[in-house]
Amino acid sequence: MRIGVITFPGSLDDRDAARAVRLAGAEAVALWHGDHDLQGVDAVILPGGFSYGDYLRAGAIAAKAPIMAEVIDAAAKGVPVLGICNGFQMLAEAHLVPGALTRNAHQQFIRRDQRLRVENAASDWTTGFAPEQEIVIPLKNADGRFVAGADTIKRIEDNGQVAFRYVGVNPNGSIDDIAGVINERGNVLGLMPHPEHATEPGFGPDTDAAMASGTDGLTFFTSVVEHALAR
Repeated sequence: MRIGVITFPGSLDDRDAARAVRLAGAEAVALWHGDHDLQGVDAVILPGGFSYGDYLRAGAIAAKAPIMAEVIDAAAKGVPVLGICNGFQMLAEAHLVPGALTRNAHQQFIRRDQRLRVENAASDWTTGFAPEQEIVIPLKNADGRFVAGADTIKRIEDNGQVAFRYVGVNPNGSIDDIAGVINERGNVLGLMPHPEHATEPGFGPDTDAAMASGTDGLTFFTSVVEHALAR
């Protein structure tokens, strides 16, 4: 399986995402924001970091990048797409997932290992999890507050489009503790925490077993690989 990782000016975690793809047993394909070619990949990742134009509104300009036309078309055809942090902001700005991401309620950048609860274990990126499973994934953002109108919140709650919720503490003021959402089809996931930073022992969150041993994030990437092989 070939998974494309798009680099935008300001991307910080594209290489981390590519490493996570390889650890999951797939081939990572480097893609550039200015191109109009997804190179026939089977899935796409919009990595975290920052993107040009974030000063206007996080992800607003990057969502208009040339390659995003191909991402939108691929998503409509059922290709799995994962947007992490800044990538989540791009997906929201491109209307591939509902809602919007705004400045954290406390107006501060936050970095912490964050506990999440799996709300939807049936999407392309979450089938390896159990419903209501709790996992720990690193989080780092300044514009991570998920917001939406009351009608949108009701719709995504009723449709099961809330993929993950914050547990223990809501780090940014997101409505209903929402940390990640999926589209109606279940192939596009926007996630504020960073699963690519919890894929390899020695580099992830601390666990009861050992320091830096958390690898809960790897399941996102193995899920999409296993989903593709099962089709």
